[in-house]
Amino acid sequence: MAKTIDLELTRAEVEVIELEARLRVVPMNDTQLSDALKAALAAKKERLAKLRTLHAAAGKPSRGATDGEANQPLPLHAIRRPPLKRSVPQRPKAKSAK
Repeated sequence: MAKTIDLELTRAEVEVIELEARLRVVPMNDTQLSDALKAALAAKKERLAKLRTLHAAAGKPSRGATDGEANQPLPLHAIRRPPLKRSVPQRPKAKSAK
């Protein structure tokens, strides 16, 4: 049962991140889409909170609780990544023809 909760929790986290990303790129004049995405995001966050409490109540020890787990890094899905930086690609400088 714990494996199913782990997978479901991970998928719920991914869905929330995807909805947040989609909400950032909504056209300014599309209020209907924006409102729908905000409602969906609120529902997903509520579901995620319920799954997290269920997961915590399943008897899973917290991270770093034992000495064996203290040295293990967090899995990728548990870390918030910084947003990607968009940059304009730069051309290499031309060599002087002398």
